[in-house]
Order: sequence, then C-alpha cells, then structure tokens
Amino acid sequence: MAQAMKIAIVDDEQDMRQSISQWLALSGYDTETFASAEEALKVLGPDYPGIVISDIKMPGMDGMQFLKKLMGSDSALPVIMITGHGDVPMAVEAMRVGAFDFLEKPFNPDRMSQLAKRAAGARRLTLDNRALRRELSDGTQLMNKLIGGSPVMERLKEDVLDLGQADGHVLIDGETGAGKTLVAHALHAAGSRAGKKFVLVNCAALEEEVLAKRLFGPMMPEDEQLPAMEEARGGTLVLEDIEALSESLQARLLSAINEQGTPAETRLICISNLQEAGRTCEDALRPDLFYRLAALRITVPPLRQRGEDILSLFTRLSEQFAEEYGCDAPKITAQEAAQLLQAPWPGNVRQLINVAERAVLQSRRGSGTIASLLMSDHEEMQPVMTTEGKPLKEYVEAFERMLIDNTMRRHKGSIASVMDELCLPRRTLNEKMAKYGLQRSDYL
Repeated sequence: MAQAMKIAIVDDEQDMRQSISQWLALSGYDTETFASAEEALKVLGPDYPGIVISDIKMPGMDGMQFLKKLMGSDSALPVIMITGHGDVPMAVEAMRVGAFDFLEKPFNPDRMSQLAKRAAGARRLTLDNRALRRELSDGTQLMNKLIGGSPVMERLKEDVLDLGQADGHVLIDGETGAGKTLVAHALHAAGSRAGKKFVLVNCAALEEEVLAKRLFGPMMPEDEQLPAMEEARGGTLVLEDIEALSESLQARLLSAINEQGTPAETRLICISNLQEAGRTCEDALRPDLFYRLAALRITVPPLRQRGEDILSLFTRLSEQFAEEYGCDAPKITAQEAAQLLQAPWPGNVRQLINVAERAVLQSRRGSGTIASLLMSDHEEMQPVMTTEGKPLKEYVEAFERMLIDNTMRRHKGSIASVMDELCLPRRTLNEKMAKYGLQRSDYL
C-alpha cells in the first residue's frame, strides 16, 4: 500500500492550523503543522515527500519570502498559498514565483481538499520521476545493463526514462547488436506498466499464417498461449523485426491499434532491424501504421560512438566470463585498449560480448591478442587504424581510467594496494579518481 502523502501546514494562527490539519487528516493525508516559516524550513528540504499549505501573511518571514526559499530549494515542490480577502494581486505574484495555486479566505474545505489532491498527484509524479532518474544514474536493477557514462548513453538513458513515463507506442531502431531489445525491456521497467505483462514476438521468425495466429488468434484449443495482443493486455507487446510484417498483417495491426483508443490498453514497442542499404522502416511500413508506431522514437547509438564506455563494457564482460570459466580476467595493454576504442564494431555490443569471451579463453591458454580477435572478425581491419580517429589524449585518459578501475576492483577498494601496484602517491591517485569519477565506496 502506498504511503500517505504528507502535507505541511504553515500558519501562525493555531486554530487555522488545527482545523486545516483535521480536515485533511480525514481525507487520508499525513499532516504536520508549523507555527512559522522559520520552523518549517528546518524540515522542508529537497525531496520532501509531500506538499505545503502556507498562509501569506505571517510575522517574521512572511509567506512570499517562505515561498521563494522553498522554490530555491526544490522548484517542483507544490505550495498552496492562503490569502486574505482582497489579496488577489499578491496571490498572482505568488503564482509567478512558483506557487501551485492559492486559496482565498474564507475558503471552502472541499475546494482545499481538491487542490491538495491535485498537488499531491503532481508531487507523487515528480518524486517517482526522480527515483527513476536515480535508478538510471546509479545503474541499479534492469537499468544497470545500460552501461556507460558517455554523452550518447546519457541521452539514451534520459530517453528511456522520458518515453517510459509516456504511454504512447514506441519505435526503436539502430544497428544490429546495439541493444534494442534491452532498451525495450528498460522502457517497460521505467513506466507505469512495470510489473505487468511483457510479451515479445519476433515477426521475422514465424511464417505469415503462424504469425497472424500468434498476434491476433484464433489459437487452437490445444494452444496454451493467448494471442499476443490479448496476452499483453494492460502491459507491453514488443514486436521485433516489425518491417517483416506483410501488407495484410500491417493492416490488421493498424486496425487493432485503432480499436484500442487512447490511452492504449496494450502498449506497442516495435523494433526495426533493417539492414538493406538505403532502406528504412518508414519505407517498409504503410505510412499510416508507421506514423502511429513512430510517434515516440529511440535510436540506439552504435558501440563505436560510446567512447570509453567500450572499455567499461569489455572489463565488465571479461570479469563475468572469467568467473564463469574459473580463471583470471585478462589484463590488456595500452595498445590493446586503443585497439578496442578504435575498432569499428559493426556487430556492436553483441560482437564485443564475443570478443570478451574469446579474450578470456585465450588468456586462460596463455596465448593470443586482442588485435588477433578483432582481425579474425574482420580481416580487412588494420590492427590500430580506423576511420574514426581520436586525439591521443583521449586514448591515454581512457586507458588510465580503465587501469585504475580494474586495479580498484581486484583489490576491493584497498587504496594502499592500488598505490603499491600502480606506483602512485596517495594524492595523485585521489586526483585521478576524482577526475574520472571513480569512488572507493563502489569497490568495497
């Protein structure tokens, strides 16, 4: 059961405080009262789990000064101001400063309850949104699979959060192996449908007749599954390779979408994997269906655009494979780090997973190099040079960050051990960790 939303009531008149508190408590709110703005400010910090109702005219710090302090601390905190008769200009000024709304004395208690309900709903949405943003930045739960702090990955995480909170259908495109299905899972987890059905159908893997039955039915009596559109009702239906739908199935899908109305009973997330040069998902789908599906759109960035995230991913993956195979993760040289950063990665994350696993296996045998693995995937690739060069400074910094990160992981955050292995004085290590955003607490 959700915790009751708090309401802070600030008024210098005790009778007014108590009457407002009693009325709102009857409506299920958790109220707390303060006799002055100064007293309230000791409690009302950023992320306060509720809303504020405050009188404008109070001794000491008045309501307007109080409002400005609150807005400076948390501009999304809903504050309802109580004004005396004839103070409408002051109320208008309060709205300009950032007040959620105002009540004019004498006010109708039902009107106050309605305002409190709206304000509480807005506050709950804000706090939920912030919690999801923290989950993204902290890399917890499903979101920790969206690894990386590069600008393109930060934008992707923001897109996942924003579009996850929306309720429209989404089109995800990008190169093969970039992680589009993972993004679909993250979109579902970041929205109001999290915890409800998540159904995935690959449109290219089934014959047309079988696909039609899988999507729309009718299913045979012996089938244990419901048609996907019905199975995912209330949740999310992911259609991979959406461009593989025939004209007739596109028409049926459009009809099913139109029948749902707004908001949609079942949210569609469609993934496009077109590989043909010069052809897009827009070319493959009928226009009316495309524009219904692509109202919200995410393009997953290719691995080669993710900068030093490549090294973070490689480190994480090689550690996982090393644990699986019961051996040590390979240590890579500065030249190998540069090769990883410069590789074109046409297979994206899927290719990096394969390279990391093979790097662990060949390290266990005591032979082979990263360059040989990259060249075995693409014979035309030169060991170091690529079409997307970067300044030497970027390669050096990326390698340095990876080296400190790996060493901290091995020694479980022991600063003394890391200083000894890397031959670094304490001050230099601290400066470099601060520069690269590395925190000792992450390794303990």
